[in-house]
Amino acid sequence: MVKHETPGGGGVSSRSVFGAPCWVSLTTRDLEVAEGFYQAVFGWEWRPNSLGDNFRVAVSDGVPVAGIAAVASMWQMAVAWTPYFAVVSADEAASRCRERGGTTAVGPIALPPGRAALLADRDGAVFGIWEGPLNTGWKEWREAAPTFIRLHTRNAFDSAIFYGEVLDWASAQPGCCEVQYDGGEVVLRSGGAVVARIHSGAVEAAPDPTIRPHWQVHFVVTDVAACVRDAREHGGSVLQWQEGAQEAVLTDPDGARFTVTARREH
Repeated sequence: MVKHETPGGGGVSSRSVFGAPCWVSLTTRDLEVAEGFYQAVFGWEWRPNSLGDNFRVAVSDGVPVAGIAAVASMWQMAVAWTPYFAVVSADEAASRCRERGGTTAVGPIALPPGRAALLADRDGAVFGIWEGPLNTGWKEWREAAPTFIRLHTRNAFDSAIFYGEVLDWASAQPGCCEVQYDGGEVVLRSGGAVVARIHSGAVEAAPDPTIRPHWQVHFVVTDVAACVRDAREHGGSVLQWQEGAQEAVLTDPDGARFTVTARREH
């Protein structure tokens, strides 16, 4: 598990926005291939960070968008996009996850100036947690909303209880995330803004990986069809898309799934 941007420069800590998504990151095998692919699809620019040559931060219009680390082979980790949630205590959150039937893949480990862990919920959906100062540019990332996340799971309401207990959602503590029910979805709000959604319908052990329980990372774009075309031309694949649709599920050349969604209220 990796925190890809150097924490500490944003003036915001995980304690002040606990329970909310605070970053998305990609674990991959080949940094150069990943950089080329996502630059072609999204127009991202790249900058290094203090963790070393295997790590990069993606920037779009001057706003940090996501992190990438080429450590999947080195650390025997899955190739995947993963959302991270801010927590007051990584150790306590990981313990609550295990007590409620979830698992810990990595950590909690020290990544100065914070602590982090990679966890999975009861249905196997993987997510990360971060305790400490948030990334440089986090406020800009939150305001620009270049990404959002949705959990596809078997039972949205059951999952909301699990995550609520692990991440202190709707805990009545000052600054906690609010949980609302919108038809068949659970909507998570932080500071009044929608920051995540939980959707029922995923099937455990389904042959199609897109309908197994998982956190899906969405990137907001102006032209979904162009992203589909560019992904195909640069070694990616299309898992779900119809001509004219405003959303597509894609994979990069290494197999990491992500969704592109037309810019609209989500």
